[in-house]
Amino acid sequence: MSSEDTQVTERQIAELVRRFYENAAADENLQAIFAAAIQDWGSHHRMVENFWSYALLNTDRYHGSPYALHARLPLRIEHFDSWLKHFRQTAREVLPSEAAERAIGRAEHMAESFKVGMFFNYNPSASAALAKPAE
Repeated sequence: MSSEDTQVTERQIAELVRRFYENAAADENLQAIFAAAIQDWGSHHRMVENFWSYALLNTDRYHGSPYALHARLPLRIEHFDSWLKHFRQTAREVLPSEAAERAIGRAEHMAESFKVGMFFNYNPSASAALAKPAE
């Protein structure tokens, strides 16, 4: 595996964030959430870039809890599917392949953790079993 497949740059992280929100904010399932929650897109982009810099490059640019911020939003479980669809696509378009898969894994883990914390009846084991194709 070449270093081009593994290394990610701050510039790529900024591009990931910009393109992801461009696509996700245009999604009819997510538009209202973003419109209500984000008043300053530039500030939001910088905060999310800081998070992904911390997550992918181990920088010290992000402090806090993304869960606490998202738990206050009027989210439904299906919003996470839309969010992840856009994130997976954008990560694979923008980041080197190994870094994209690391970012996607982190995003998927966060989504599952958020769902467990936010939805009383959410059962990740049942959700995973439903997602598996029948044999």
